[in-house]
Order: sequence, then structure tokens, then C-alpha cells
Amino acid sequence: MKARRNKRFAMEIPTGSLSDIMFFLLLFFLIISTLANPNVIKLSLPKASTSDQTNKSHITLAVTDDKRYFIDKTEVGIDQLESSLANVTSGTDDKTIILRIPYNLQVQDMVDVLQIGSKLGLNFVIATDKK
Repeated sequence: MKARRNKRFAMEIPTGSLSDIMFFLLLFFLIISTLANPNVIKLSLPKASTSDQTNKSHITLAVTDDKRYFIDKTEVGIDQLESSLANVTSGTDDKTIILRIPYNLQVQDMVDVLQIGSKLGLNFVIATDKK
């Protein structure tokens, strides 16, 4: 006589640790995706709360409240600004200009100066006061 079992043997896959593994993979891919964002624009802007200083060989472009332009303490008109910057930076390999512009001027005044520098391939650092 053949004995029958009451329970049938069923195949089972243990999935207890699968949720832990999926959580760690999700966390890993979220961290990696924030680090590898191709749409990031890299800008180096100075912070007003620190007192970082550049070396003194950079050229300084100062703009006063009444829109007078000075390149290293020499006054230059706005129509001569592009040619003067080209002449000053032609002899050096460092194309960094420190821009000193008052806080109460319009943004368009700063953009006009930055467009001139962009044509000439210059790098600008905006000078700020310490808070």
C-alpha cells in the first residue's frame, strides 16, 4: 500500500533580503545621478563672507557710480574700453580681470562690461567687500 502525504512539496524562493538589496541599489543610483549631472554650469564666484585674495598681478577694472571706467587707475571712456583692455592684456598670458563695480549700478552695466571681455576671451572675477 502506498502512503500519501497530506502536504504537497512547493518550491519557494526566499525574498527577505531582496528588498534590502533593492534599497541599496536605489540609494547608490540616486547619489551617482546627482554627482554626474551634465547640465551643471561651472562658475567660480567669490564669496563675500570670506577674505580670499588673488595675487597682485591681475588687471583691475573699476567702475564708479557715475559710470566712469578705470583700468589700473587710468580713466578710459566706454567707447575705448574694448581696445584698452585688448592692449593691456595682449602682453600677458594671464587673462584675468578683477571687476570692481558698485552695488547700486544696474545689472545691465555689468553685463555690458562682461560682453566686452567675452569678445576678448577674458576671465572676470567680481570683487566684493567683506560682510
